[in-house]
Amino acid sequence: MKTYTPKLITVLREGYSASTFRGDAIAGLTVAIVALPLAMALGIASGASPDKGLVTAVIAGFLISALGGSRVQVGGPTGAFVVVIFNVIAKHGYDGLLVATLLAGLILIAAGVFRFGQMIKFIPHPVVTGFTAGIAVIIASSQVKDFLGLSIAKVPAEFVPKWQAYFAAMSSTNWATLGVGAGALAIIIVLRKFAPKLPGFLIAVVVSAVAVALLKLPVDTIGSRFPNIPAGLPMPSFPEISLAKINAVLPSAFTIAFLAGIEALLSAVVADGMTGTRHRSNQELIGQGIANIGSALFGGLPATGAIARTATNIRSGAKTPVAGILHAVFLLLFVLFATDLMAFVPMAALAAILFMVAWGMSEYERFITLLRMPNSDRAVLLLTFGLTVLVDLTVAIGVGVTLASLLFMARMAEAVEVDSSGRQDTDLDSEDVHQRDTLPKGVEVFRITGPFFFGVAGELLDTLRRVGQSPKVIILRMRLVPLLDASGVQALEEFIEQAHITGAKVVLSGVQAQPQSMLERVHLGASSGKVFYAADFANAQSLALGLLESPKPLLH
Repeated sequence: MKTYTPKLITVLREGYSASTFRGDAIAGLTVAIVALPLAMALGIASGASPDKGLVTAVIAGFLISALGGSRVQVGGPTGAFVVVIFNVIAKHGYDGLLVATLLAGLILIAAGVFRFGQMIKFIPHPVVTGFTAGIAVIIASSQVKDFLGLSIAKVPAEFVPKWQAYFAAMSSTNWATLGVGAGALAIIIVLRKFAPKLPGFLIAVVVSAVAVALLKLPVDTIGSRFPNIPAGLPMPSFPEISLAKINAVLPSAFTIAFLAGIEALLSAVVADGMTGTRHRSNQELIGQGIANIGSALFGGLPATGAIARTATNIRSGAKTPVAGILHAVFLLLFVLFATDLMAFVPMAALAAILFMVAWGMSEYERFITLLRMPNSDRAVLLLTFGLTVLVDLTVAIGVGVTLASLLFMARMAEAVEVDSSGRQDTDLDSEDVHQRDTLPKGVEVFRITGPFFFGVAGELLDTLRRVGQSPKVIILRMRLVPLLDASGVQALEEFIEQAHITGAKVVLSGVQAQPQSMLERVHLGASSGKVFYAADFANAQSLALGLLESPKPLLH
């Protein structure tokens, strides 16, 4: 079945040229350069070692690209797993993590087989943003010791005690370590601003390592922290499995599977928006599951699709899954022939990299936008964020989704109106099954019926992708939308942005008061200049005709 066919097979059946291979090879090398220091940093931050991160990037990165449902997805260790991995290793040891990763892989495969790939749309956007921002805060907090060179025998795992320990040990700051970390951070920020195409992470690591070696600075390095890093890939083997261990790590396995599925499918959706393609969500889950099993057999960490690396892959010219496969091959060459170089990398430089990873994960602009939403969305966001930081990621997601569902039902009850006047909806009067027959060429129309909330928001972008030739004007009929939540707003934002990329203008017809208020909160109101408004379908048709004839956007 096509649903369960890896994109790699589809691409090869379509034909694969030498020019496509050149583009994929350049993209693969570029992503490998980005992934190299990142994999080491994430391996250490997770409570493991740098070689574990590299093994994960090689094995899981290869399998995700080879067997996944996206053309350009790049996989490997990601920041989302850091908190979970650290806690599993602390409670159950590294063998416990391997068992949890194996189980998570099986759960992901089952999710793909039973077509749970579309379930991501039922995770409200404030929940996703809340726990992602919470993870970012935890990651950044975990790197303070290495960035400042503090003398702390054992850093507490909990957030508040951790910071209490930091403040208590602040007088032990190693100024050489702080200088190296600050220098690496400055290099990354400057290059990202003025030369974004250069591999800032790798340059910062190399410069820092050279400076420490030449100046003989008294700072911790990977070599001093991990003196016996093995070279090459380990032989695959099964971890020791028992029923007691399975019962102990099963909750963590579900958390890993959930995070892997969410991030992989989010990354695939982002890739679709950048490339205009469409991923196979169920096959993507199966590919992620096999990749996690493979990573565990080689002693690696949990893995998933990485949004930043996938975006880098696309911007570097990747066209097919071969780019992701080559990224894993290039990393393998480093693991086989240059592992000794890792010993010179300062821990403070890796802390600087993880600070930037945390900053990227925080989605601070989206977080601030959601704070402007109604109290219900704001409450879900802040509660999920607070529980992630102070309690537990699993609890945060469960409570966040439950609260969002309850608040949605409450808002729907408020949105229901009983009309005894007997009047007819003028927008419905003007619509029939032949609504497109009266449209001029180049205009497309969609009608949204019912509340536009987190459960259906993803359908809008899917509908746009199913349209063959890109229209010049798109009319969205929203008279029958009584409620728009934060996830619906984001879907509309992405829809409008994607339409603009293709050169299409968007007209919103018959928008009710609540959706209008929500759109104005994110600067998509009538005066924004980003979207056009019409009172009803007849006016929307006239406006669309004017937009077709006008060489410039109309003022409204």
